[in-house]
Amino acid sequence: MTISGTPGDDQVEEGGSKVKAMVYTSYGTPERLALREVEKPIPAPGEVLIRVYAASLNSWDWDLLRGKPWLTRLEGLRTPKYGILGADIAGRVEATGSGVHAFRPGDEVFGDLSGCGFGGLSEYVRARADVLSLKPPGMSFEEAAAVPQAGVLALQGLRDKGSIKRGQNVMINGGGGGVGTFAVQLAKTYGADVTVVDAAGKLDKLVSIGADRVVDYAAEDISRMGRTYDLILDVVGNRSALDFNRILRPQGSYVMVGGTVHRLFQLLLFGPLLSTATRKKSGFLIHRPNPQDLRLLGELYANGKLAPVIDRCYPLREAAEAFEYFGSGRHVGKIVIRMEHLLPCPLR
Repeated sequence: MTISGTPGDDQVEEGGSKVKAMVYTSYGTPERLALREVEKPIPAPGEVLIRVYAASLNSWDWDLLRGKPWLTRLEGLRTPKYGILGADIAGRVEATGSGVHAFRPGDEVFGDLSGCGFGGLSEYVRARADVLSLKPPGMSFEEAAAVPQAGVLALQGLRDKGSIKRGQNVMINGGGGGVGTFAVQLAKTYGADVTVVDAAGKLDKLVSIGADRVVDYAAEDISRMGRTYDLILDVVGNRSALDFNRILRPQGSYVMVGGTVHRLFQLLLFGPLLSTATRKKSGFLIHRPNPQDLRLLGELYANGKLAPVIDRCYPLREAAEAFEYFGSGRHVGKIVIRMEHLLPCPLR
C-alpha cells in the first residue's frame, strides 16, 4: 500500500500501533460501550487517515447502539456491523492513501462518515477523501464536529426539499436538537419568520438563536393555534402528517426529517394521496452527506450567520454518559465527544 506524506508522524506503516476507541459488540444500552485499544487504521487508496479531535452524537448513533428501530439492523441482524460508532468528526489529516490529491497531511478537516463505515469515536479513523471538507479557519474542532450531519440535514430539508423563500412563515417542530438549532438559524438566514416547537426548558435558547416565536408543545396544541405556515420542517415526527397539513397554507410544504418508523411508513403510504388531494406537498428527506453543503455551512459560519449550539462536551472515556444524556432528550443542540489527547473539554 502506498501512503503519501513525509517520514515520521505523517507516515503510516503496516502493522501499526494501538489506539483508543469506544467499542461495542452487541446491541443495547450505553453500558455496552467500552474503551478499548484497537489497531490504528491504515488508509486504502482514495482514503485519508484522520487524527480525530472531536466527534458528535446523532440520532443514527443512538439507534445503532440500541439496534432500534429494527431498520437499523438490516446490515447487522444479530451483531452490529459497525463496532465503533460516530459519523460526525473533525480532526487533522495524518496520512493519505494513493490517489488522494485534495488533502495533505496537516490539513484540518471535518465530515460525515455515515456512508463509509462510521468509526469517529476513536483517536484515529480512516475515511474516504470525498466525504470530507476543510475545516473553516477560526472554527474550533468541537464546533466543526457538531456540523456535518445535523447541519446538512437542516440545510437540505429547508432549501432542497422545502424550497424555502424569503418572507415565508416557517415552523420547526422539534427545534431544540441538533438539526433544529441549525434549521432555526438557516431559516432566518433565508429571511423567513420562524416558529419553533419544543419543550419549555429549551425555548429561551431557541429565542436567543433567532426564533421569532416559540411554543411549548406540552402547553399548546400547534394544530389549534390559528396560525398557518408555508413550510413545516418536522424533526421529531410525533404527530401525523394530516395534523400538519391542516395548518399548511395553500401550496405549502411539509418535510419530515426525523421521527418514528410508524410515522415514516404512514407518510410513505398516505403522503402522495394527501399531496394530490390538498395540493400541499408532503414528503420526507433522505439523508445525503454532501461536502459541498458542508463548505456552504462553513462559509455561513465564517460570515457570522451560523454557529453550532453545543450543549455538553464529554471526554472519550465518558462516551457512555454522553449517550445516556443524548437518550434523555434534554439536550439543546449538539453533544460533542472530545479526544483525550487534547486539553479538557471546555463545556464540562
